[in-house]
Amino acid sequence: MVGLTSIPAWGQDELEHYITEGLEHNIVMKQRNITLERATYALRAAKSMYLPAIALQAGYQTADGGRNIPLPIGDLLNPVYRTLNQLTASDAFPMIENETINFLPRNYYDAHIRTTLPLINPEIGANKRIQERQVHLSELDVDIYKRELVKDIKVAYFNYLAAVHALDIYRSAVDLAREGRRTNQKLLENGKGLPAYVQRSHSEVAEAEARLTEAEVKAQNARAYFNSLLNRSEQAEVDTVFDHEAAILDAAAVLTNGPSTAVEREELRSLSTAIDIRSTQLKLNRRFAVPRLNAFLDLGSQSEGFHFNGQTRYYMVGLQLEMPLFSGNRNMYKIQQSRFDLQEAELQWEQARQQLQMAGTVATNNLRAAWNNYQSSKSQLEAAEAYRRLITKGYEAGSNSYIETVDARNQYTSAHIALIVRTYEVLSAAAILEREQASYLLTP
Repeated sequence: MVGLTSIPAWGQDELEHYITEGLEHNIVMKQRNITLERATYALRAAKSMYLPAIALQAGYQTADGGRNIPLPIGDLLNPVYRTLNQLTASDAFPMIENETINFLPRNYYDAHIRTTLPLINPEIGANKRIQERQVHLSELDVDIYKRELVKDIKVAYFNYLAAVHALDIYRSAVDLAREGRRTNQKLLENGKGLPAYVQRSHSEVAEAEARLTEAEVKAQNARAYFNSLLNRSEQAEVDTVFDHEAAILDAAAVLTNGPSTAVEREELRSLSTAIDIRSTQLKLNRRFAVPRLNAFLDLGSQSEGFHFNGQTRYYMVGLQLEMPLFSGNRNMYKIQQSRFDLQEAELQWEQARQQLQMAGTVATNNLRAAWNNYQSSKSQLEAAEAYRRLITKGYEAGSNSYIETVDARNQYTSAHIALIVRTYEVLSAAAILEREQASYLLTP
């Protein structure tokens, strides 16, 4: 299925490459494709019900004992034969014995090839349509998961980029803290520093290193989750070259211009298909009184003693008619159940429509809030950077204390981290809005 693009493409080849890789190798995606293939073969099976069925049927029976039928052929014909022999002065008409016919067959076989063809059967047509709708449901299910997977890949990628950039900032913070400790030690050795400043610098280094370790763990976990979506090794390398500034501008354009075209979500189309299926089932149940008519042709041979000749071969042609007359009102109950199923499906569609509409509104509001937070973080970073420069100059001039420089550095680091986080929060919110609007262009 193909959607219309309302959110501009990120313009990042590597991210699109990862999305393509995820759609091809994700395990759940493979499972959904298998479900689609299974539904396709179920449809083929439903269509084949229109074709004749040919089967070989054979049976063998033998028995002894049981009831017998006495057949007095000799008593009936022998007097006539005697008279005829006397008249003809010959033995042309021999005497015959009475016969006994057993009810049970002995060494009897019946082998035939039966061909059956449905002539009137409303269930076949209804089942074919239902299976066609099931295939469509499976296709929509694949597209639904595709969109969800695209969103998850984008969000996971942005989370990993945020973790990597935060890691770089924490490394710089550790370097600055170590440089501050070295400077304070030199000043103390030269009699110009204070022991308290040295102790404070040791604490700052330890705190910065702890934050760095925590950031490394977060980056590793983010990479592992991202690779799991692509069904790759957890330690596989992830390309971090990404023009987030261009992506930010694209996200801002969405807030400014809004979506270009409204696209019906696959979830709603899936529920509409479910309504169609239940409507078809209701129509089928209402046609319970329609007779079922089949034609058959048998070509075979039957005989006692395993004989096969012109006397044993036969053919048989016939029609089989089935028409329900009374079933304890079960058919009427099924019709009522089908009505309720149809009403339930229609209510589910309306509920889903309202929920999806609300989700789209929430996603838009979240993107707007993330954008505002991003703008605030930029201002905070500029202010924190200016404050750090002033305090650093003041500390070098002796007008500010070392504690103030530590505080200024921490504020700058926190503001820098916040900006990175807010940047990728905007991109993640845009990816979620893209998902809610079903605007990512899926390949057929």
